Amino acid sequence: MINVQVRGESGTIEARARHGVAWGPELAALDQSEFPMLGHLLPYADTVFNSRQVVTLLAEVPRLPPGVVSDAFARELVDLGQTVLDGQGLYLWFLGD
Repeated sequence: MINVQVRGESGTIEARARHGVAWGPELAALDQSEFPMLGHLLPYADTVFNSRQVVTLLAEVPRLPPGVVSDAFARELVDLGQTVLDGQGLYLWFLGD
């Protein structure tokens, strides 16, 4: 399971998703050239996006093929990404197992 949090520069957790995303064949098979942000996630490592990368990530979410993530997770991802963009010194963390 990959969980998502918004963290400040000092590592404080500002917000978190209630839903995670399970690592499965749909997520693993994303074309990295078409989905450069989500296509580079790993199930066993943390990945951090800054505000510029979050802009690219948010453009990917509506284009995801059906079944890659749940609708609830997609909505939370957009909300958390917007939290990063609306704040200062915030980062979007994907926390692998």
